[in-house]
Order: sequence, then structure tokens, then C-alpha cells
Amino acid sequence: MRLLLDTHAFLWIVSDDKKLPESVKRCFLDSGNEIFISSASIWEMAIKISLGKLKIGLDLNAFVKNHVMGNDIGILNIRLSHIYRLENLPFHHRDPFDRLIICQAIDENLNIISRDSSFDKYSVTRLW
Repeated sequence: MRLLLDTHAFLWIVSDDKKLPESVKRCFLDSGNEIFISSASIWEMAIKISLGKLKIGLDLNAFVKNHVMGNDIGILNIRLSHIYRLENLPFHHRDPFDRLIICQAIDENLNIISRDSSFDKYSVTRLW
């Protein structure tokens, strides 16, 4: 299965947060799954760090090297096709980062790991 992590799912996985369901942990640990994080999530983390809303204990570059690359998570860069899809995406969700992640999942045929049930209003499969 090809999976795209929502930002909070990634943060909870790498911190082994108790809010993370066992089913998500199993998906993450299954070597048969291909796991991605959007560059939009890294951008979102940078903004939250600069606003003081997120503390990760390292600078973002080291954090990404340790937890993204260290866990063999692929980085899904933002492509023009993802951005163009935003033009017609219904506004069931207002968060610009989540909207871009939804467009990436649709465009790349990825399942999304997220606790955000508003993703269910789109043509994506959400796992949680």
C-alpha cells in the first residue's frame, strides 16, 4: 500500500504518541507499505516552529534527516499537477496544507493516514 502521512500523523509516529492507533502503527511498520510525507508538511512544521506552536527538540533540517530519512519515508514534493487540482477541490476543508495533501493523495493515488475525518468528504481513502 502507498501511504501519505498527514503532518500530525508523522509527528505522532516519530514520537510514539499514545493517541496513535495500533492499526496506524502496524501500517507504518509494515515493510510492504511505501510511506511518504508531503513537502507541504515540512513547510507546515517550519511555520509552526517559527510561531512557537511546535517544539521538536532539533532544528528542522536535523529532524527531517533523523525522522524522515532515518525511517525510509519518501518526501513527496509539490508538483504543478497537485497545485492545479486545488482549483477545483471543494472547500470541505479550509486548511491550506491539508488541502494540498488531499490533492497530492488524489493525484498520486495514495491513501492518507490522518485522524481528520473531514478528509472523508474527498475521493481519498483515509486510514486511522
